[in-house]
Amino acid sequence: MSDSTLPPRLTQAYRETHYKVPGLELTLLIDQPNPVLEFAHRLHRADCSAFITACNPYSAELTDVENELRQRNLATELRSRSLSFAEGVGQHPSNGWAGEPSFLVFGLTLEAAKTLCARLEQNGFVWSGADAVPKLILLK
Repeated sequence: MSDSTLPPRLTQAYRETHYKVPGLELTLLIDQPNPVLEFAHRLHRADCSAFITACNPYSAELTDVENELRQRNLATELRSRSLSFAEGVGQHPSNGWAGEPSFLVFGLTLEAAKTLCARLEQNGFVWSGADAVPKLILLK
């Protein structure tokens, strides 16, 4: 995180956000092992996952319609790559910001997630390896 050019308050907000996947009754918290995620990895025959969004590029707030289109296009791309994913939302527990629609994508490697999220103009994303410990990966 020390190499990031993002404002410290923004990176702190990312670290505090709850990354939820309601369909799996799963909430990811940064740097906290998650046995439900570990089970989901096994269920999807994956050793990693990425919690990503196409919404609000570089934290610039878009309209709901624009964000929905970006998310639909991302879902189409994930399906074309034959990646399994579940709908989620990133929501800070107390700062009043609206939650961002997101996807938990199974089997998306760290490098592939970096490339995809950079193309989607995201500041970062959450990635978990085989240990099922969500890590905040900053791209800026």
